[in-house]
Amino acid sequence: MPYHILSVNPGSTSTKIALYHDESSVFTLNIDHSTEELKPFKQVNDQFAFRKRLIEQALAEAGIDLLSLHAIVGRGGMVKPVESGVYEMNRRLHDDLVAGIQGEHASSLGGLLAEALAAQIPGARAFIADPVVVDEMHEVARVAGHALFRRKSLFHALNQKAVSRKYAASVGRRYEELNLIVAHIGGGVSVGAHLKGRVIDVNGGINGVGAFSANRAGQLPAGDVAELCFSGKYTLEDIKSMINGKGGVMSLMGTSDMREVENLACNQNDAKARLVMDALAYNVGKEIGAMATVLEGNVDAILLTGGIAYCKSIVEYITRMVAFMAPVEVFPGEDEMEALAMNGLAVLRGAPVKVYT
Repeated sequence: MPYHILSVNPGSTSTKIALYHDESSVFTLNIDHSTEELKPFKQVNDQFAFRKRLIEQALAEAGIDLLSLHAIVGRGGMVKPVESGVYEMNRRLHDDLVAGIQGEHASSLGGLLAEALAAQIPGARAFIADPVVVDEMHEVARVAGHALFRRKSLFHALNQKAVSRKYAASVGRRYEELNLIVAHIGGGVSVGAHLKGRVIDVNGGINGVGAFSANRAGQLPAGDVAELCFSGKYTLEDIKSMINGKGGVMSLMGTSDMREVENLACNQNDAKARLVMDALAYNVGKEIGAMATVLEGNVDAILLTGGIAYCKSIVEYITRMVAFMAPVEVFPGEDEMEALAMNGLAVLRGAPVKVYT
């Protein structure tokens, strides 16, 4: 009999759910949340009961018996730095997800929803897998240029790890045997140096480090940002949104929809759109080059993933820049639902599960 696993992935304006029977996807649904629906909730955690009810309703309408589930795997949230892996929900993990000890983020609801749903099912287990706070960085990579600052590991760990394992399987190798550079290119950009199964360095895109993306500004001139902060024209929240949310392509083009920008550049010969697309690709390529030095030039493959990896011209530009280092493979999009489910399935089949302490 196959294992039945539910993936739960809360985003800022949606909750994605997917049901897997072993490796097979049998049901997926993206539940959108309008601005009006979310307006009554002051904090993300206040949305818990609202989202739980919608998940239960969606499963019931699809004729899925909640009691048939063996495991529920939620998107990991802003807990303390942890190693990669699958973590079973416990009291400490619950409390840190509620507290959001590294900041407020919708993904923190993933583990809490998984836990609450599994509590209604005899024998069911609740997990999170490869949360955004996965931290395997070398100590030297943490040192910043001022004593008040320290580099952090916050990145698309779930997708980067899943893509790395998928690539390793495709070449008949184990992920832990390979040195890879993985560039996730989407709403945010994270470029990680994977040394035999561990991400020993990665840019902190959410904090304005590395290449710009669809809506994040990436690396900005620090002195100019400091002057802007004290110009009297902007609040702290204004500056933060410039860095994360209203930066990058959104600021440069007035949209974060890369399909629209690609159409302008490739089909309408819009010079500005072409320059912005080239600049995004250029900066990602430059970041990949930096990570190649972290791996001392010993790179087995470069993997491009994320939503913007669907943009052919961006992939071609990056490939021209970096193909001399190693073969370039493209895994467009981010199948986080499958990644969550396969992590849960591995544990149900006997793979080790980690304890959050």
